[in-house]
Amino acid sequence: MTMPTLVTEDSVSVPEDRTAMLDGGAAAAYADLFHALSDPTRLAILQHLSTGPHRVCDLVDHLGFAQSTVSKHLACLRGCGLATVRAEGRASWFSLAQPVLLADLLRGAQAMLAATGEQATLCAHLMHPASVSPAQAAAGPGTTDGG
Repeated sequence: MTMPTLVTEDSVSVPEDRTAMLDGGAAAAYADLFHALSDPTRLAILQHLSTGPHRVCDLVDHLGFAQSTVSKHLACLRGCGLATVRAEGRASWFSLAQPVLLADLLRGAQAMLAATGEQATLCAHLMHPASVSPAQAAAGPGTTDGG
């Protein structure tokens, strides 16, 4: 005997008795977050942002990608809450929104990868955000906190 199934708006078949367990909003939020982390270009942008705020042109110079590519990926990172933007004159400075929480998440992913036999580590700035002091992050690029 087969169970009746329900086809969701994403065309995923789920047994009807399990649909009560699904929270579509929560599932979408998780999917957006993990989608943002699923692209190597976005991970490279996050690694650069972990060293402090950057403008789009800085990221273009550092990464060698087209401006449109960097802007598209920054929009994705902002859309899921991983990056923020601050206007300063005509420039927009992008930063990590929650560097400590992102580092915790990535350390968990690193542990999961290690448990499955894949040894992978992202840059130290991203995995250990304390290496960028809160004063440096708040002050923005081109400033020092005396240390």
